[in-house]
Amino acid sequence: MIEIKKLTKKFDETIALNDMNCKIYDGSITGLTGSNGSGKSTLLRTLSGVYAPDGGEIIIDDELAFDNPSIKEQCFFISDFPYFYNDSTLRKMADLYRGLYSTWDEEYFQKLCSLFPIGNDKKIINMSKGMQRQASLILAFSTRPKYLFLDEIFDGLDPVIRKTLKSLLIQEVTDNNMTCIIASHNLREIDDICDNIILLHAGNVIAKDDTDTIKNRIHKIQLAFTTMPEGDIFDGLDVRILNHLGNYYSVMIKGNEKEIMDKLNALNPAFIELLPATLEEVFINEMEGIGYGK
Repeated sequence: MIEIKKLTKKFDETIALNDMNCKIYDGSITGLTGSNGSGKSTLLRTLSGVYAPDGGEIIIDDELAFDNPSIKEQCFFISDFPYFYNDSTLRKMADLYRGLYSTWDEEYFQKLCSLFPIGNDKKIINMSKGMQRQASLILAFSTRPKYLFLDEIFDGLDPVIRKTLKSLLIQEVTDNNMTCIIASHNLREIDDICDNIILLHAGNVIAKDDTDTIKNRIHKIQLAFTTMPEGDIFDGLDVRILNHLGNYYSVMIKGNEKEIMDKLNALNPAFIELLPATLEEVFINEMEGIGYGK
């Protein structure tokens, strides 16, 4: 388990992580999302030991994580811009990681090379962005990490490779109890594989819960009236109007689903429909709720 306690990280006068508290349980896939500059990449780099905390602590498996070789061997971090030496090939990088990680799995490495056919002896820096990410993924999975941290990993991957990656992540979590944190702006990609969501803004945790619970905090409703009721039909509701045309409304409303539907049905609409909210819609609503973008 990962425990984040009062974690603070600063860059000069900028506070990237602000007294953050959070727990991430084993055998889960957690989506990390938020506004630009919210601290997603900083959090992943601090979790993986690239950055030292300026305050607070990160505890992984009951041990302080920073500068802890036994913990680092269980973690693998793929940054938004993976770094390779000029002459790096997949084969050379495999030789390097084979010596660094006692958990290296050569048989699995060979299997992954067949799933991601990028070539073992090609210089990685000459590859496309998507193929460089595939090289990083092959190396990461081959170390059999207990904790895998991925920063915008879907960027540059074609649909087939994205599907392959999701299948591998689910398999590793299911079979080996791996824990994965994926930082991404592409909420549609993480919506279908993440057990939990952490929403960040300005270095603070705005929301954290399992994916279904977060999505069920807000309700997308379409309704229309033959004759409009008098007064404010949404009075007393925490509502954001998505679309309004004549007597038709499309809205997002926070709160208890039954109470909301009972109140709206009491207005005798000609048509009313409750639709599932997407993670992207929840994100927009949460950000607008704290005044972001206004």
